[in-house]
Amino acid sequence: MATQKTIKFVVVTPEQQVLEDSADSIVIPMHDGELGIFSNRAPLMGELGIGQMRYQKAGQTRRLYIDGGFAQVHDNDVTVLTEQATPAEEITDEMVAKAEQKVADITDHSLEALDTRRQEQRRAAALQKLHGKQ
Repeated sequence: MATQKTIKFVVVTPEQQVLEDSADSIVIPMHDGELGIFSNRAPLMGELGIGQMRYQKAGQTRRLYIDGGFAQVHDNDVTVLTEQATPAEEITDEMVAKAEQKVADITDHSLEALDTRRQEQRRAAALQKLHGKQ
């Protein structure tokens, strides 16, 4: 029986490296759905969506909020480049309230404003979901 290799990964924002770790499996939010990553996965690059990144390590699931960007998978290494990455345990009531207020503040009904409102709704929903997992 072959032994499962771990996957090394790094999560980077423009300001800092948020996390560098290894995992048994990783699920990242892509622009068109979730992508599950196990060891020896075929290489790929893809556009990230807004949502939660989950990874399994030693039987525990850990979560982060991810706000778009790009991901690369190559040779059991995963690189996540994103505008914002926040571990679930660091999401506060204030962060959720601020995201909800951004949605409420968009009252214009132009197509551009509606698109912006949908993006802000996705951000608020993802933060609410992760904050609720505490």
